[in-house]
Amino acid sequence: MKVTLIGTGTSQGVPVPACECEVCISDDKKDNRLRTSALVEIDNNIICIDAGPDFRYQMLRNNVKRLDAIIITHSHRDHIAGLDDVRSFNYVSKKPMPIYATEFDQLEIKREFSYAFNNNYPGLPKYNLNTINVKRFEINGTQILPIKVMHYKNQVLGFRINDFAYVTDTNYIPSSSLELLHGCDVLVLNALRREKHPSHFNLEEALKVIDDLKPKRAYLTHISHLMGFHNDLQKELPKGVFAGYDGLVINS
Repeated sequence: MKVTLIGTGTSQGVPVPACECEVCISDDKKDNRLRTSALVEIDNNIICIDAGPDFRYQMLRNNVKRLDAIIITHSHRDHIAGLDDVRSFNYVSKKPMPIYATEFDQLEIKREFSYAFNNNYPGLPKYNLNTINVKRFEINGTQILPIKVMHYKNQVLGFRINDFAYVTDTNYIPSSSLELLHGCDVLVLNALRREKHPSHFNLEEALKVIDDLKPKRAYLTHISHLMGFHNDLQKELPKGVFAGYDGLVINS
């Protein structure tokens, strides 16, 4: 399995518009973060986790010529706003884009992109919505385990594929979900900033979860400019924990 972190930033990305903090004006490419997303290549499948506002650019920057499915962690706009841009993949594949999401998130997608469902105008994006409501689902032979976590008062999903797990936008992981994450070799986990936050893990909380689960390798994502410089963050992380950055490739 090959996983590429194609976005590792928070909902505003980094740099933040109009911000002139040291991180936002940094010339280090690792301090430049698109909205959080990942590309998973496994079993001859190419699967994207989330499609936020930077989806089009992420596909171009990573030279993605084929996409077999998109799986949605939750329907906040920084995770679904780019779904209009599946149109080019529709054109190439000659079929709707398979999208896997909960029933609630499907309703949000239908509301946000109502024109794609209620209009026969040519050129509109085409979706094949698939409901995630079981303990495990399959995409062209690839088994995916949804992991229920909390994002403030909202239930969102992380995903486990074999020994790789991806969990973003959470500030609390129930014990039943922690059990599903045990034994992972690779964990990607959100860490927004150093200060506490009502809907995301801060750095201390994320490191505590990593220490409890003890994956062989862990990568932090959904990082804001308030976390500081990438290189400074990496220097203070424990062995086996890495600050994610856009374009980071993880072989699992």
